[in-house]
Amino acid sequence: DEKWGEAVKAVVVTQPGATVTADELTGFCAERLDRLKKPRSVDFVAELPHNRNGKLDRKAVREPYWADTARRVN
Repeated sequence: DEKWGEAVKAVVVTQPGATVTADELTGFCAERLDRLKKPRSVDFVAELPHNRNGKLDRKAVREPYWADTARRVN
């Protein structure tokens, strides 16, 4: 986002054998979420990082997207 420097992005792990496209996911979200909560883009990854307690490591998920910027979201 040019104004705030951030936008909603979906980082998705699919089940083995599942086929889904970024357009299908954003369409699904558009039908169910407010337009401000709908992801502008979707990235597919093999797995999501977890901390030593087994919880999703949100900071590690965000890190690659903030690598080239001075401003970061906590």
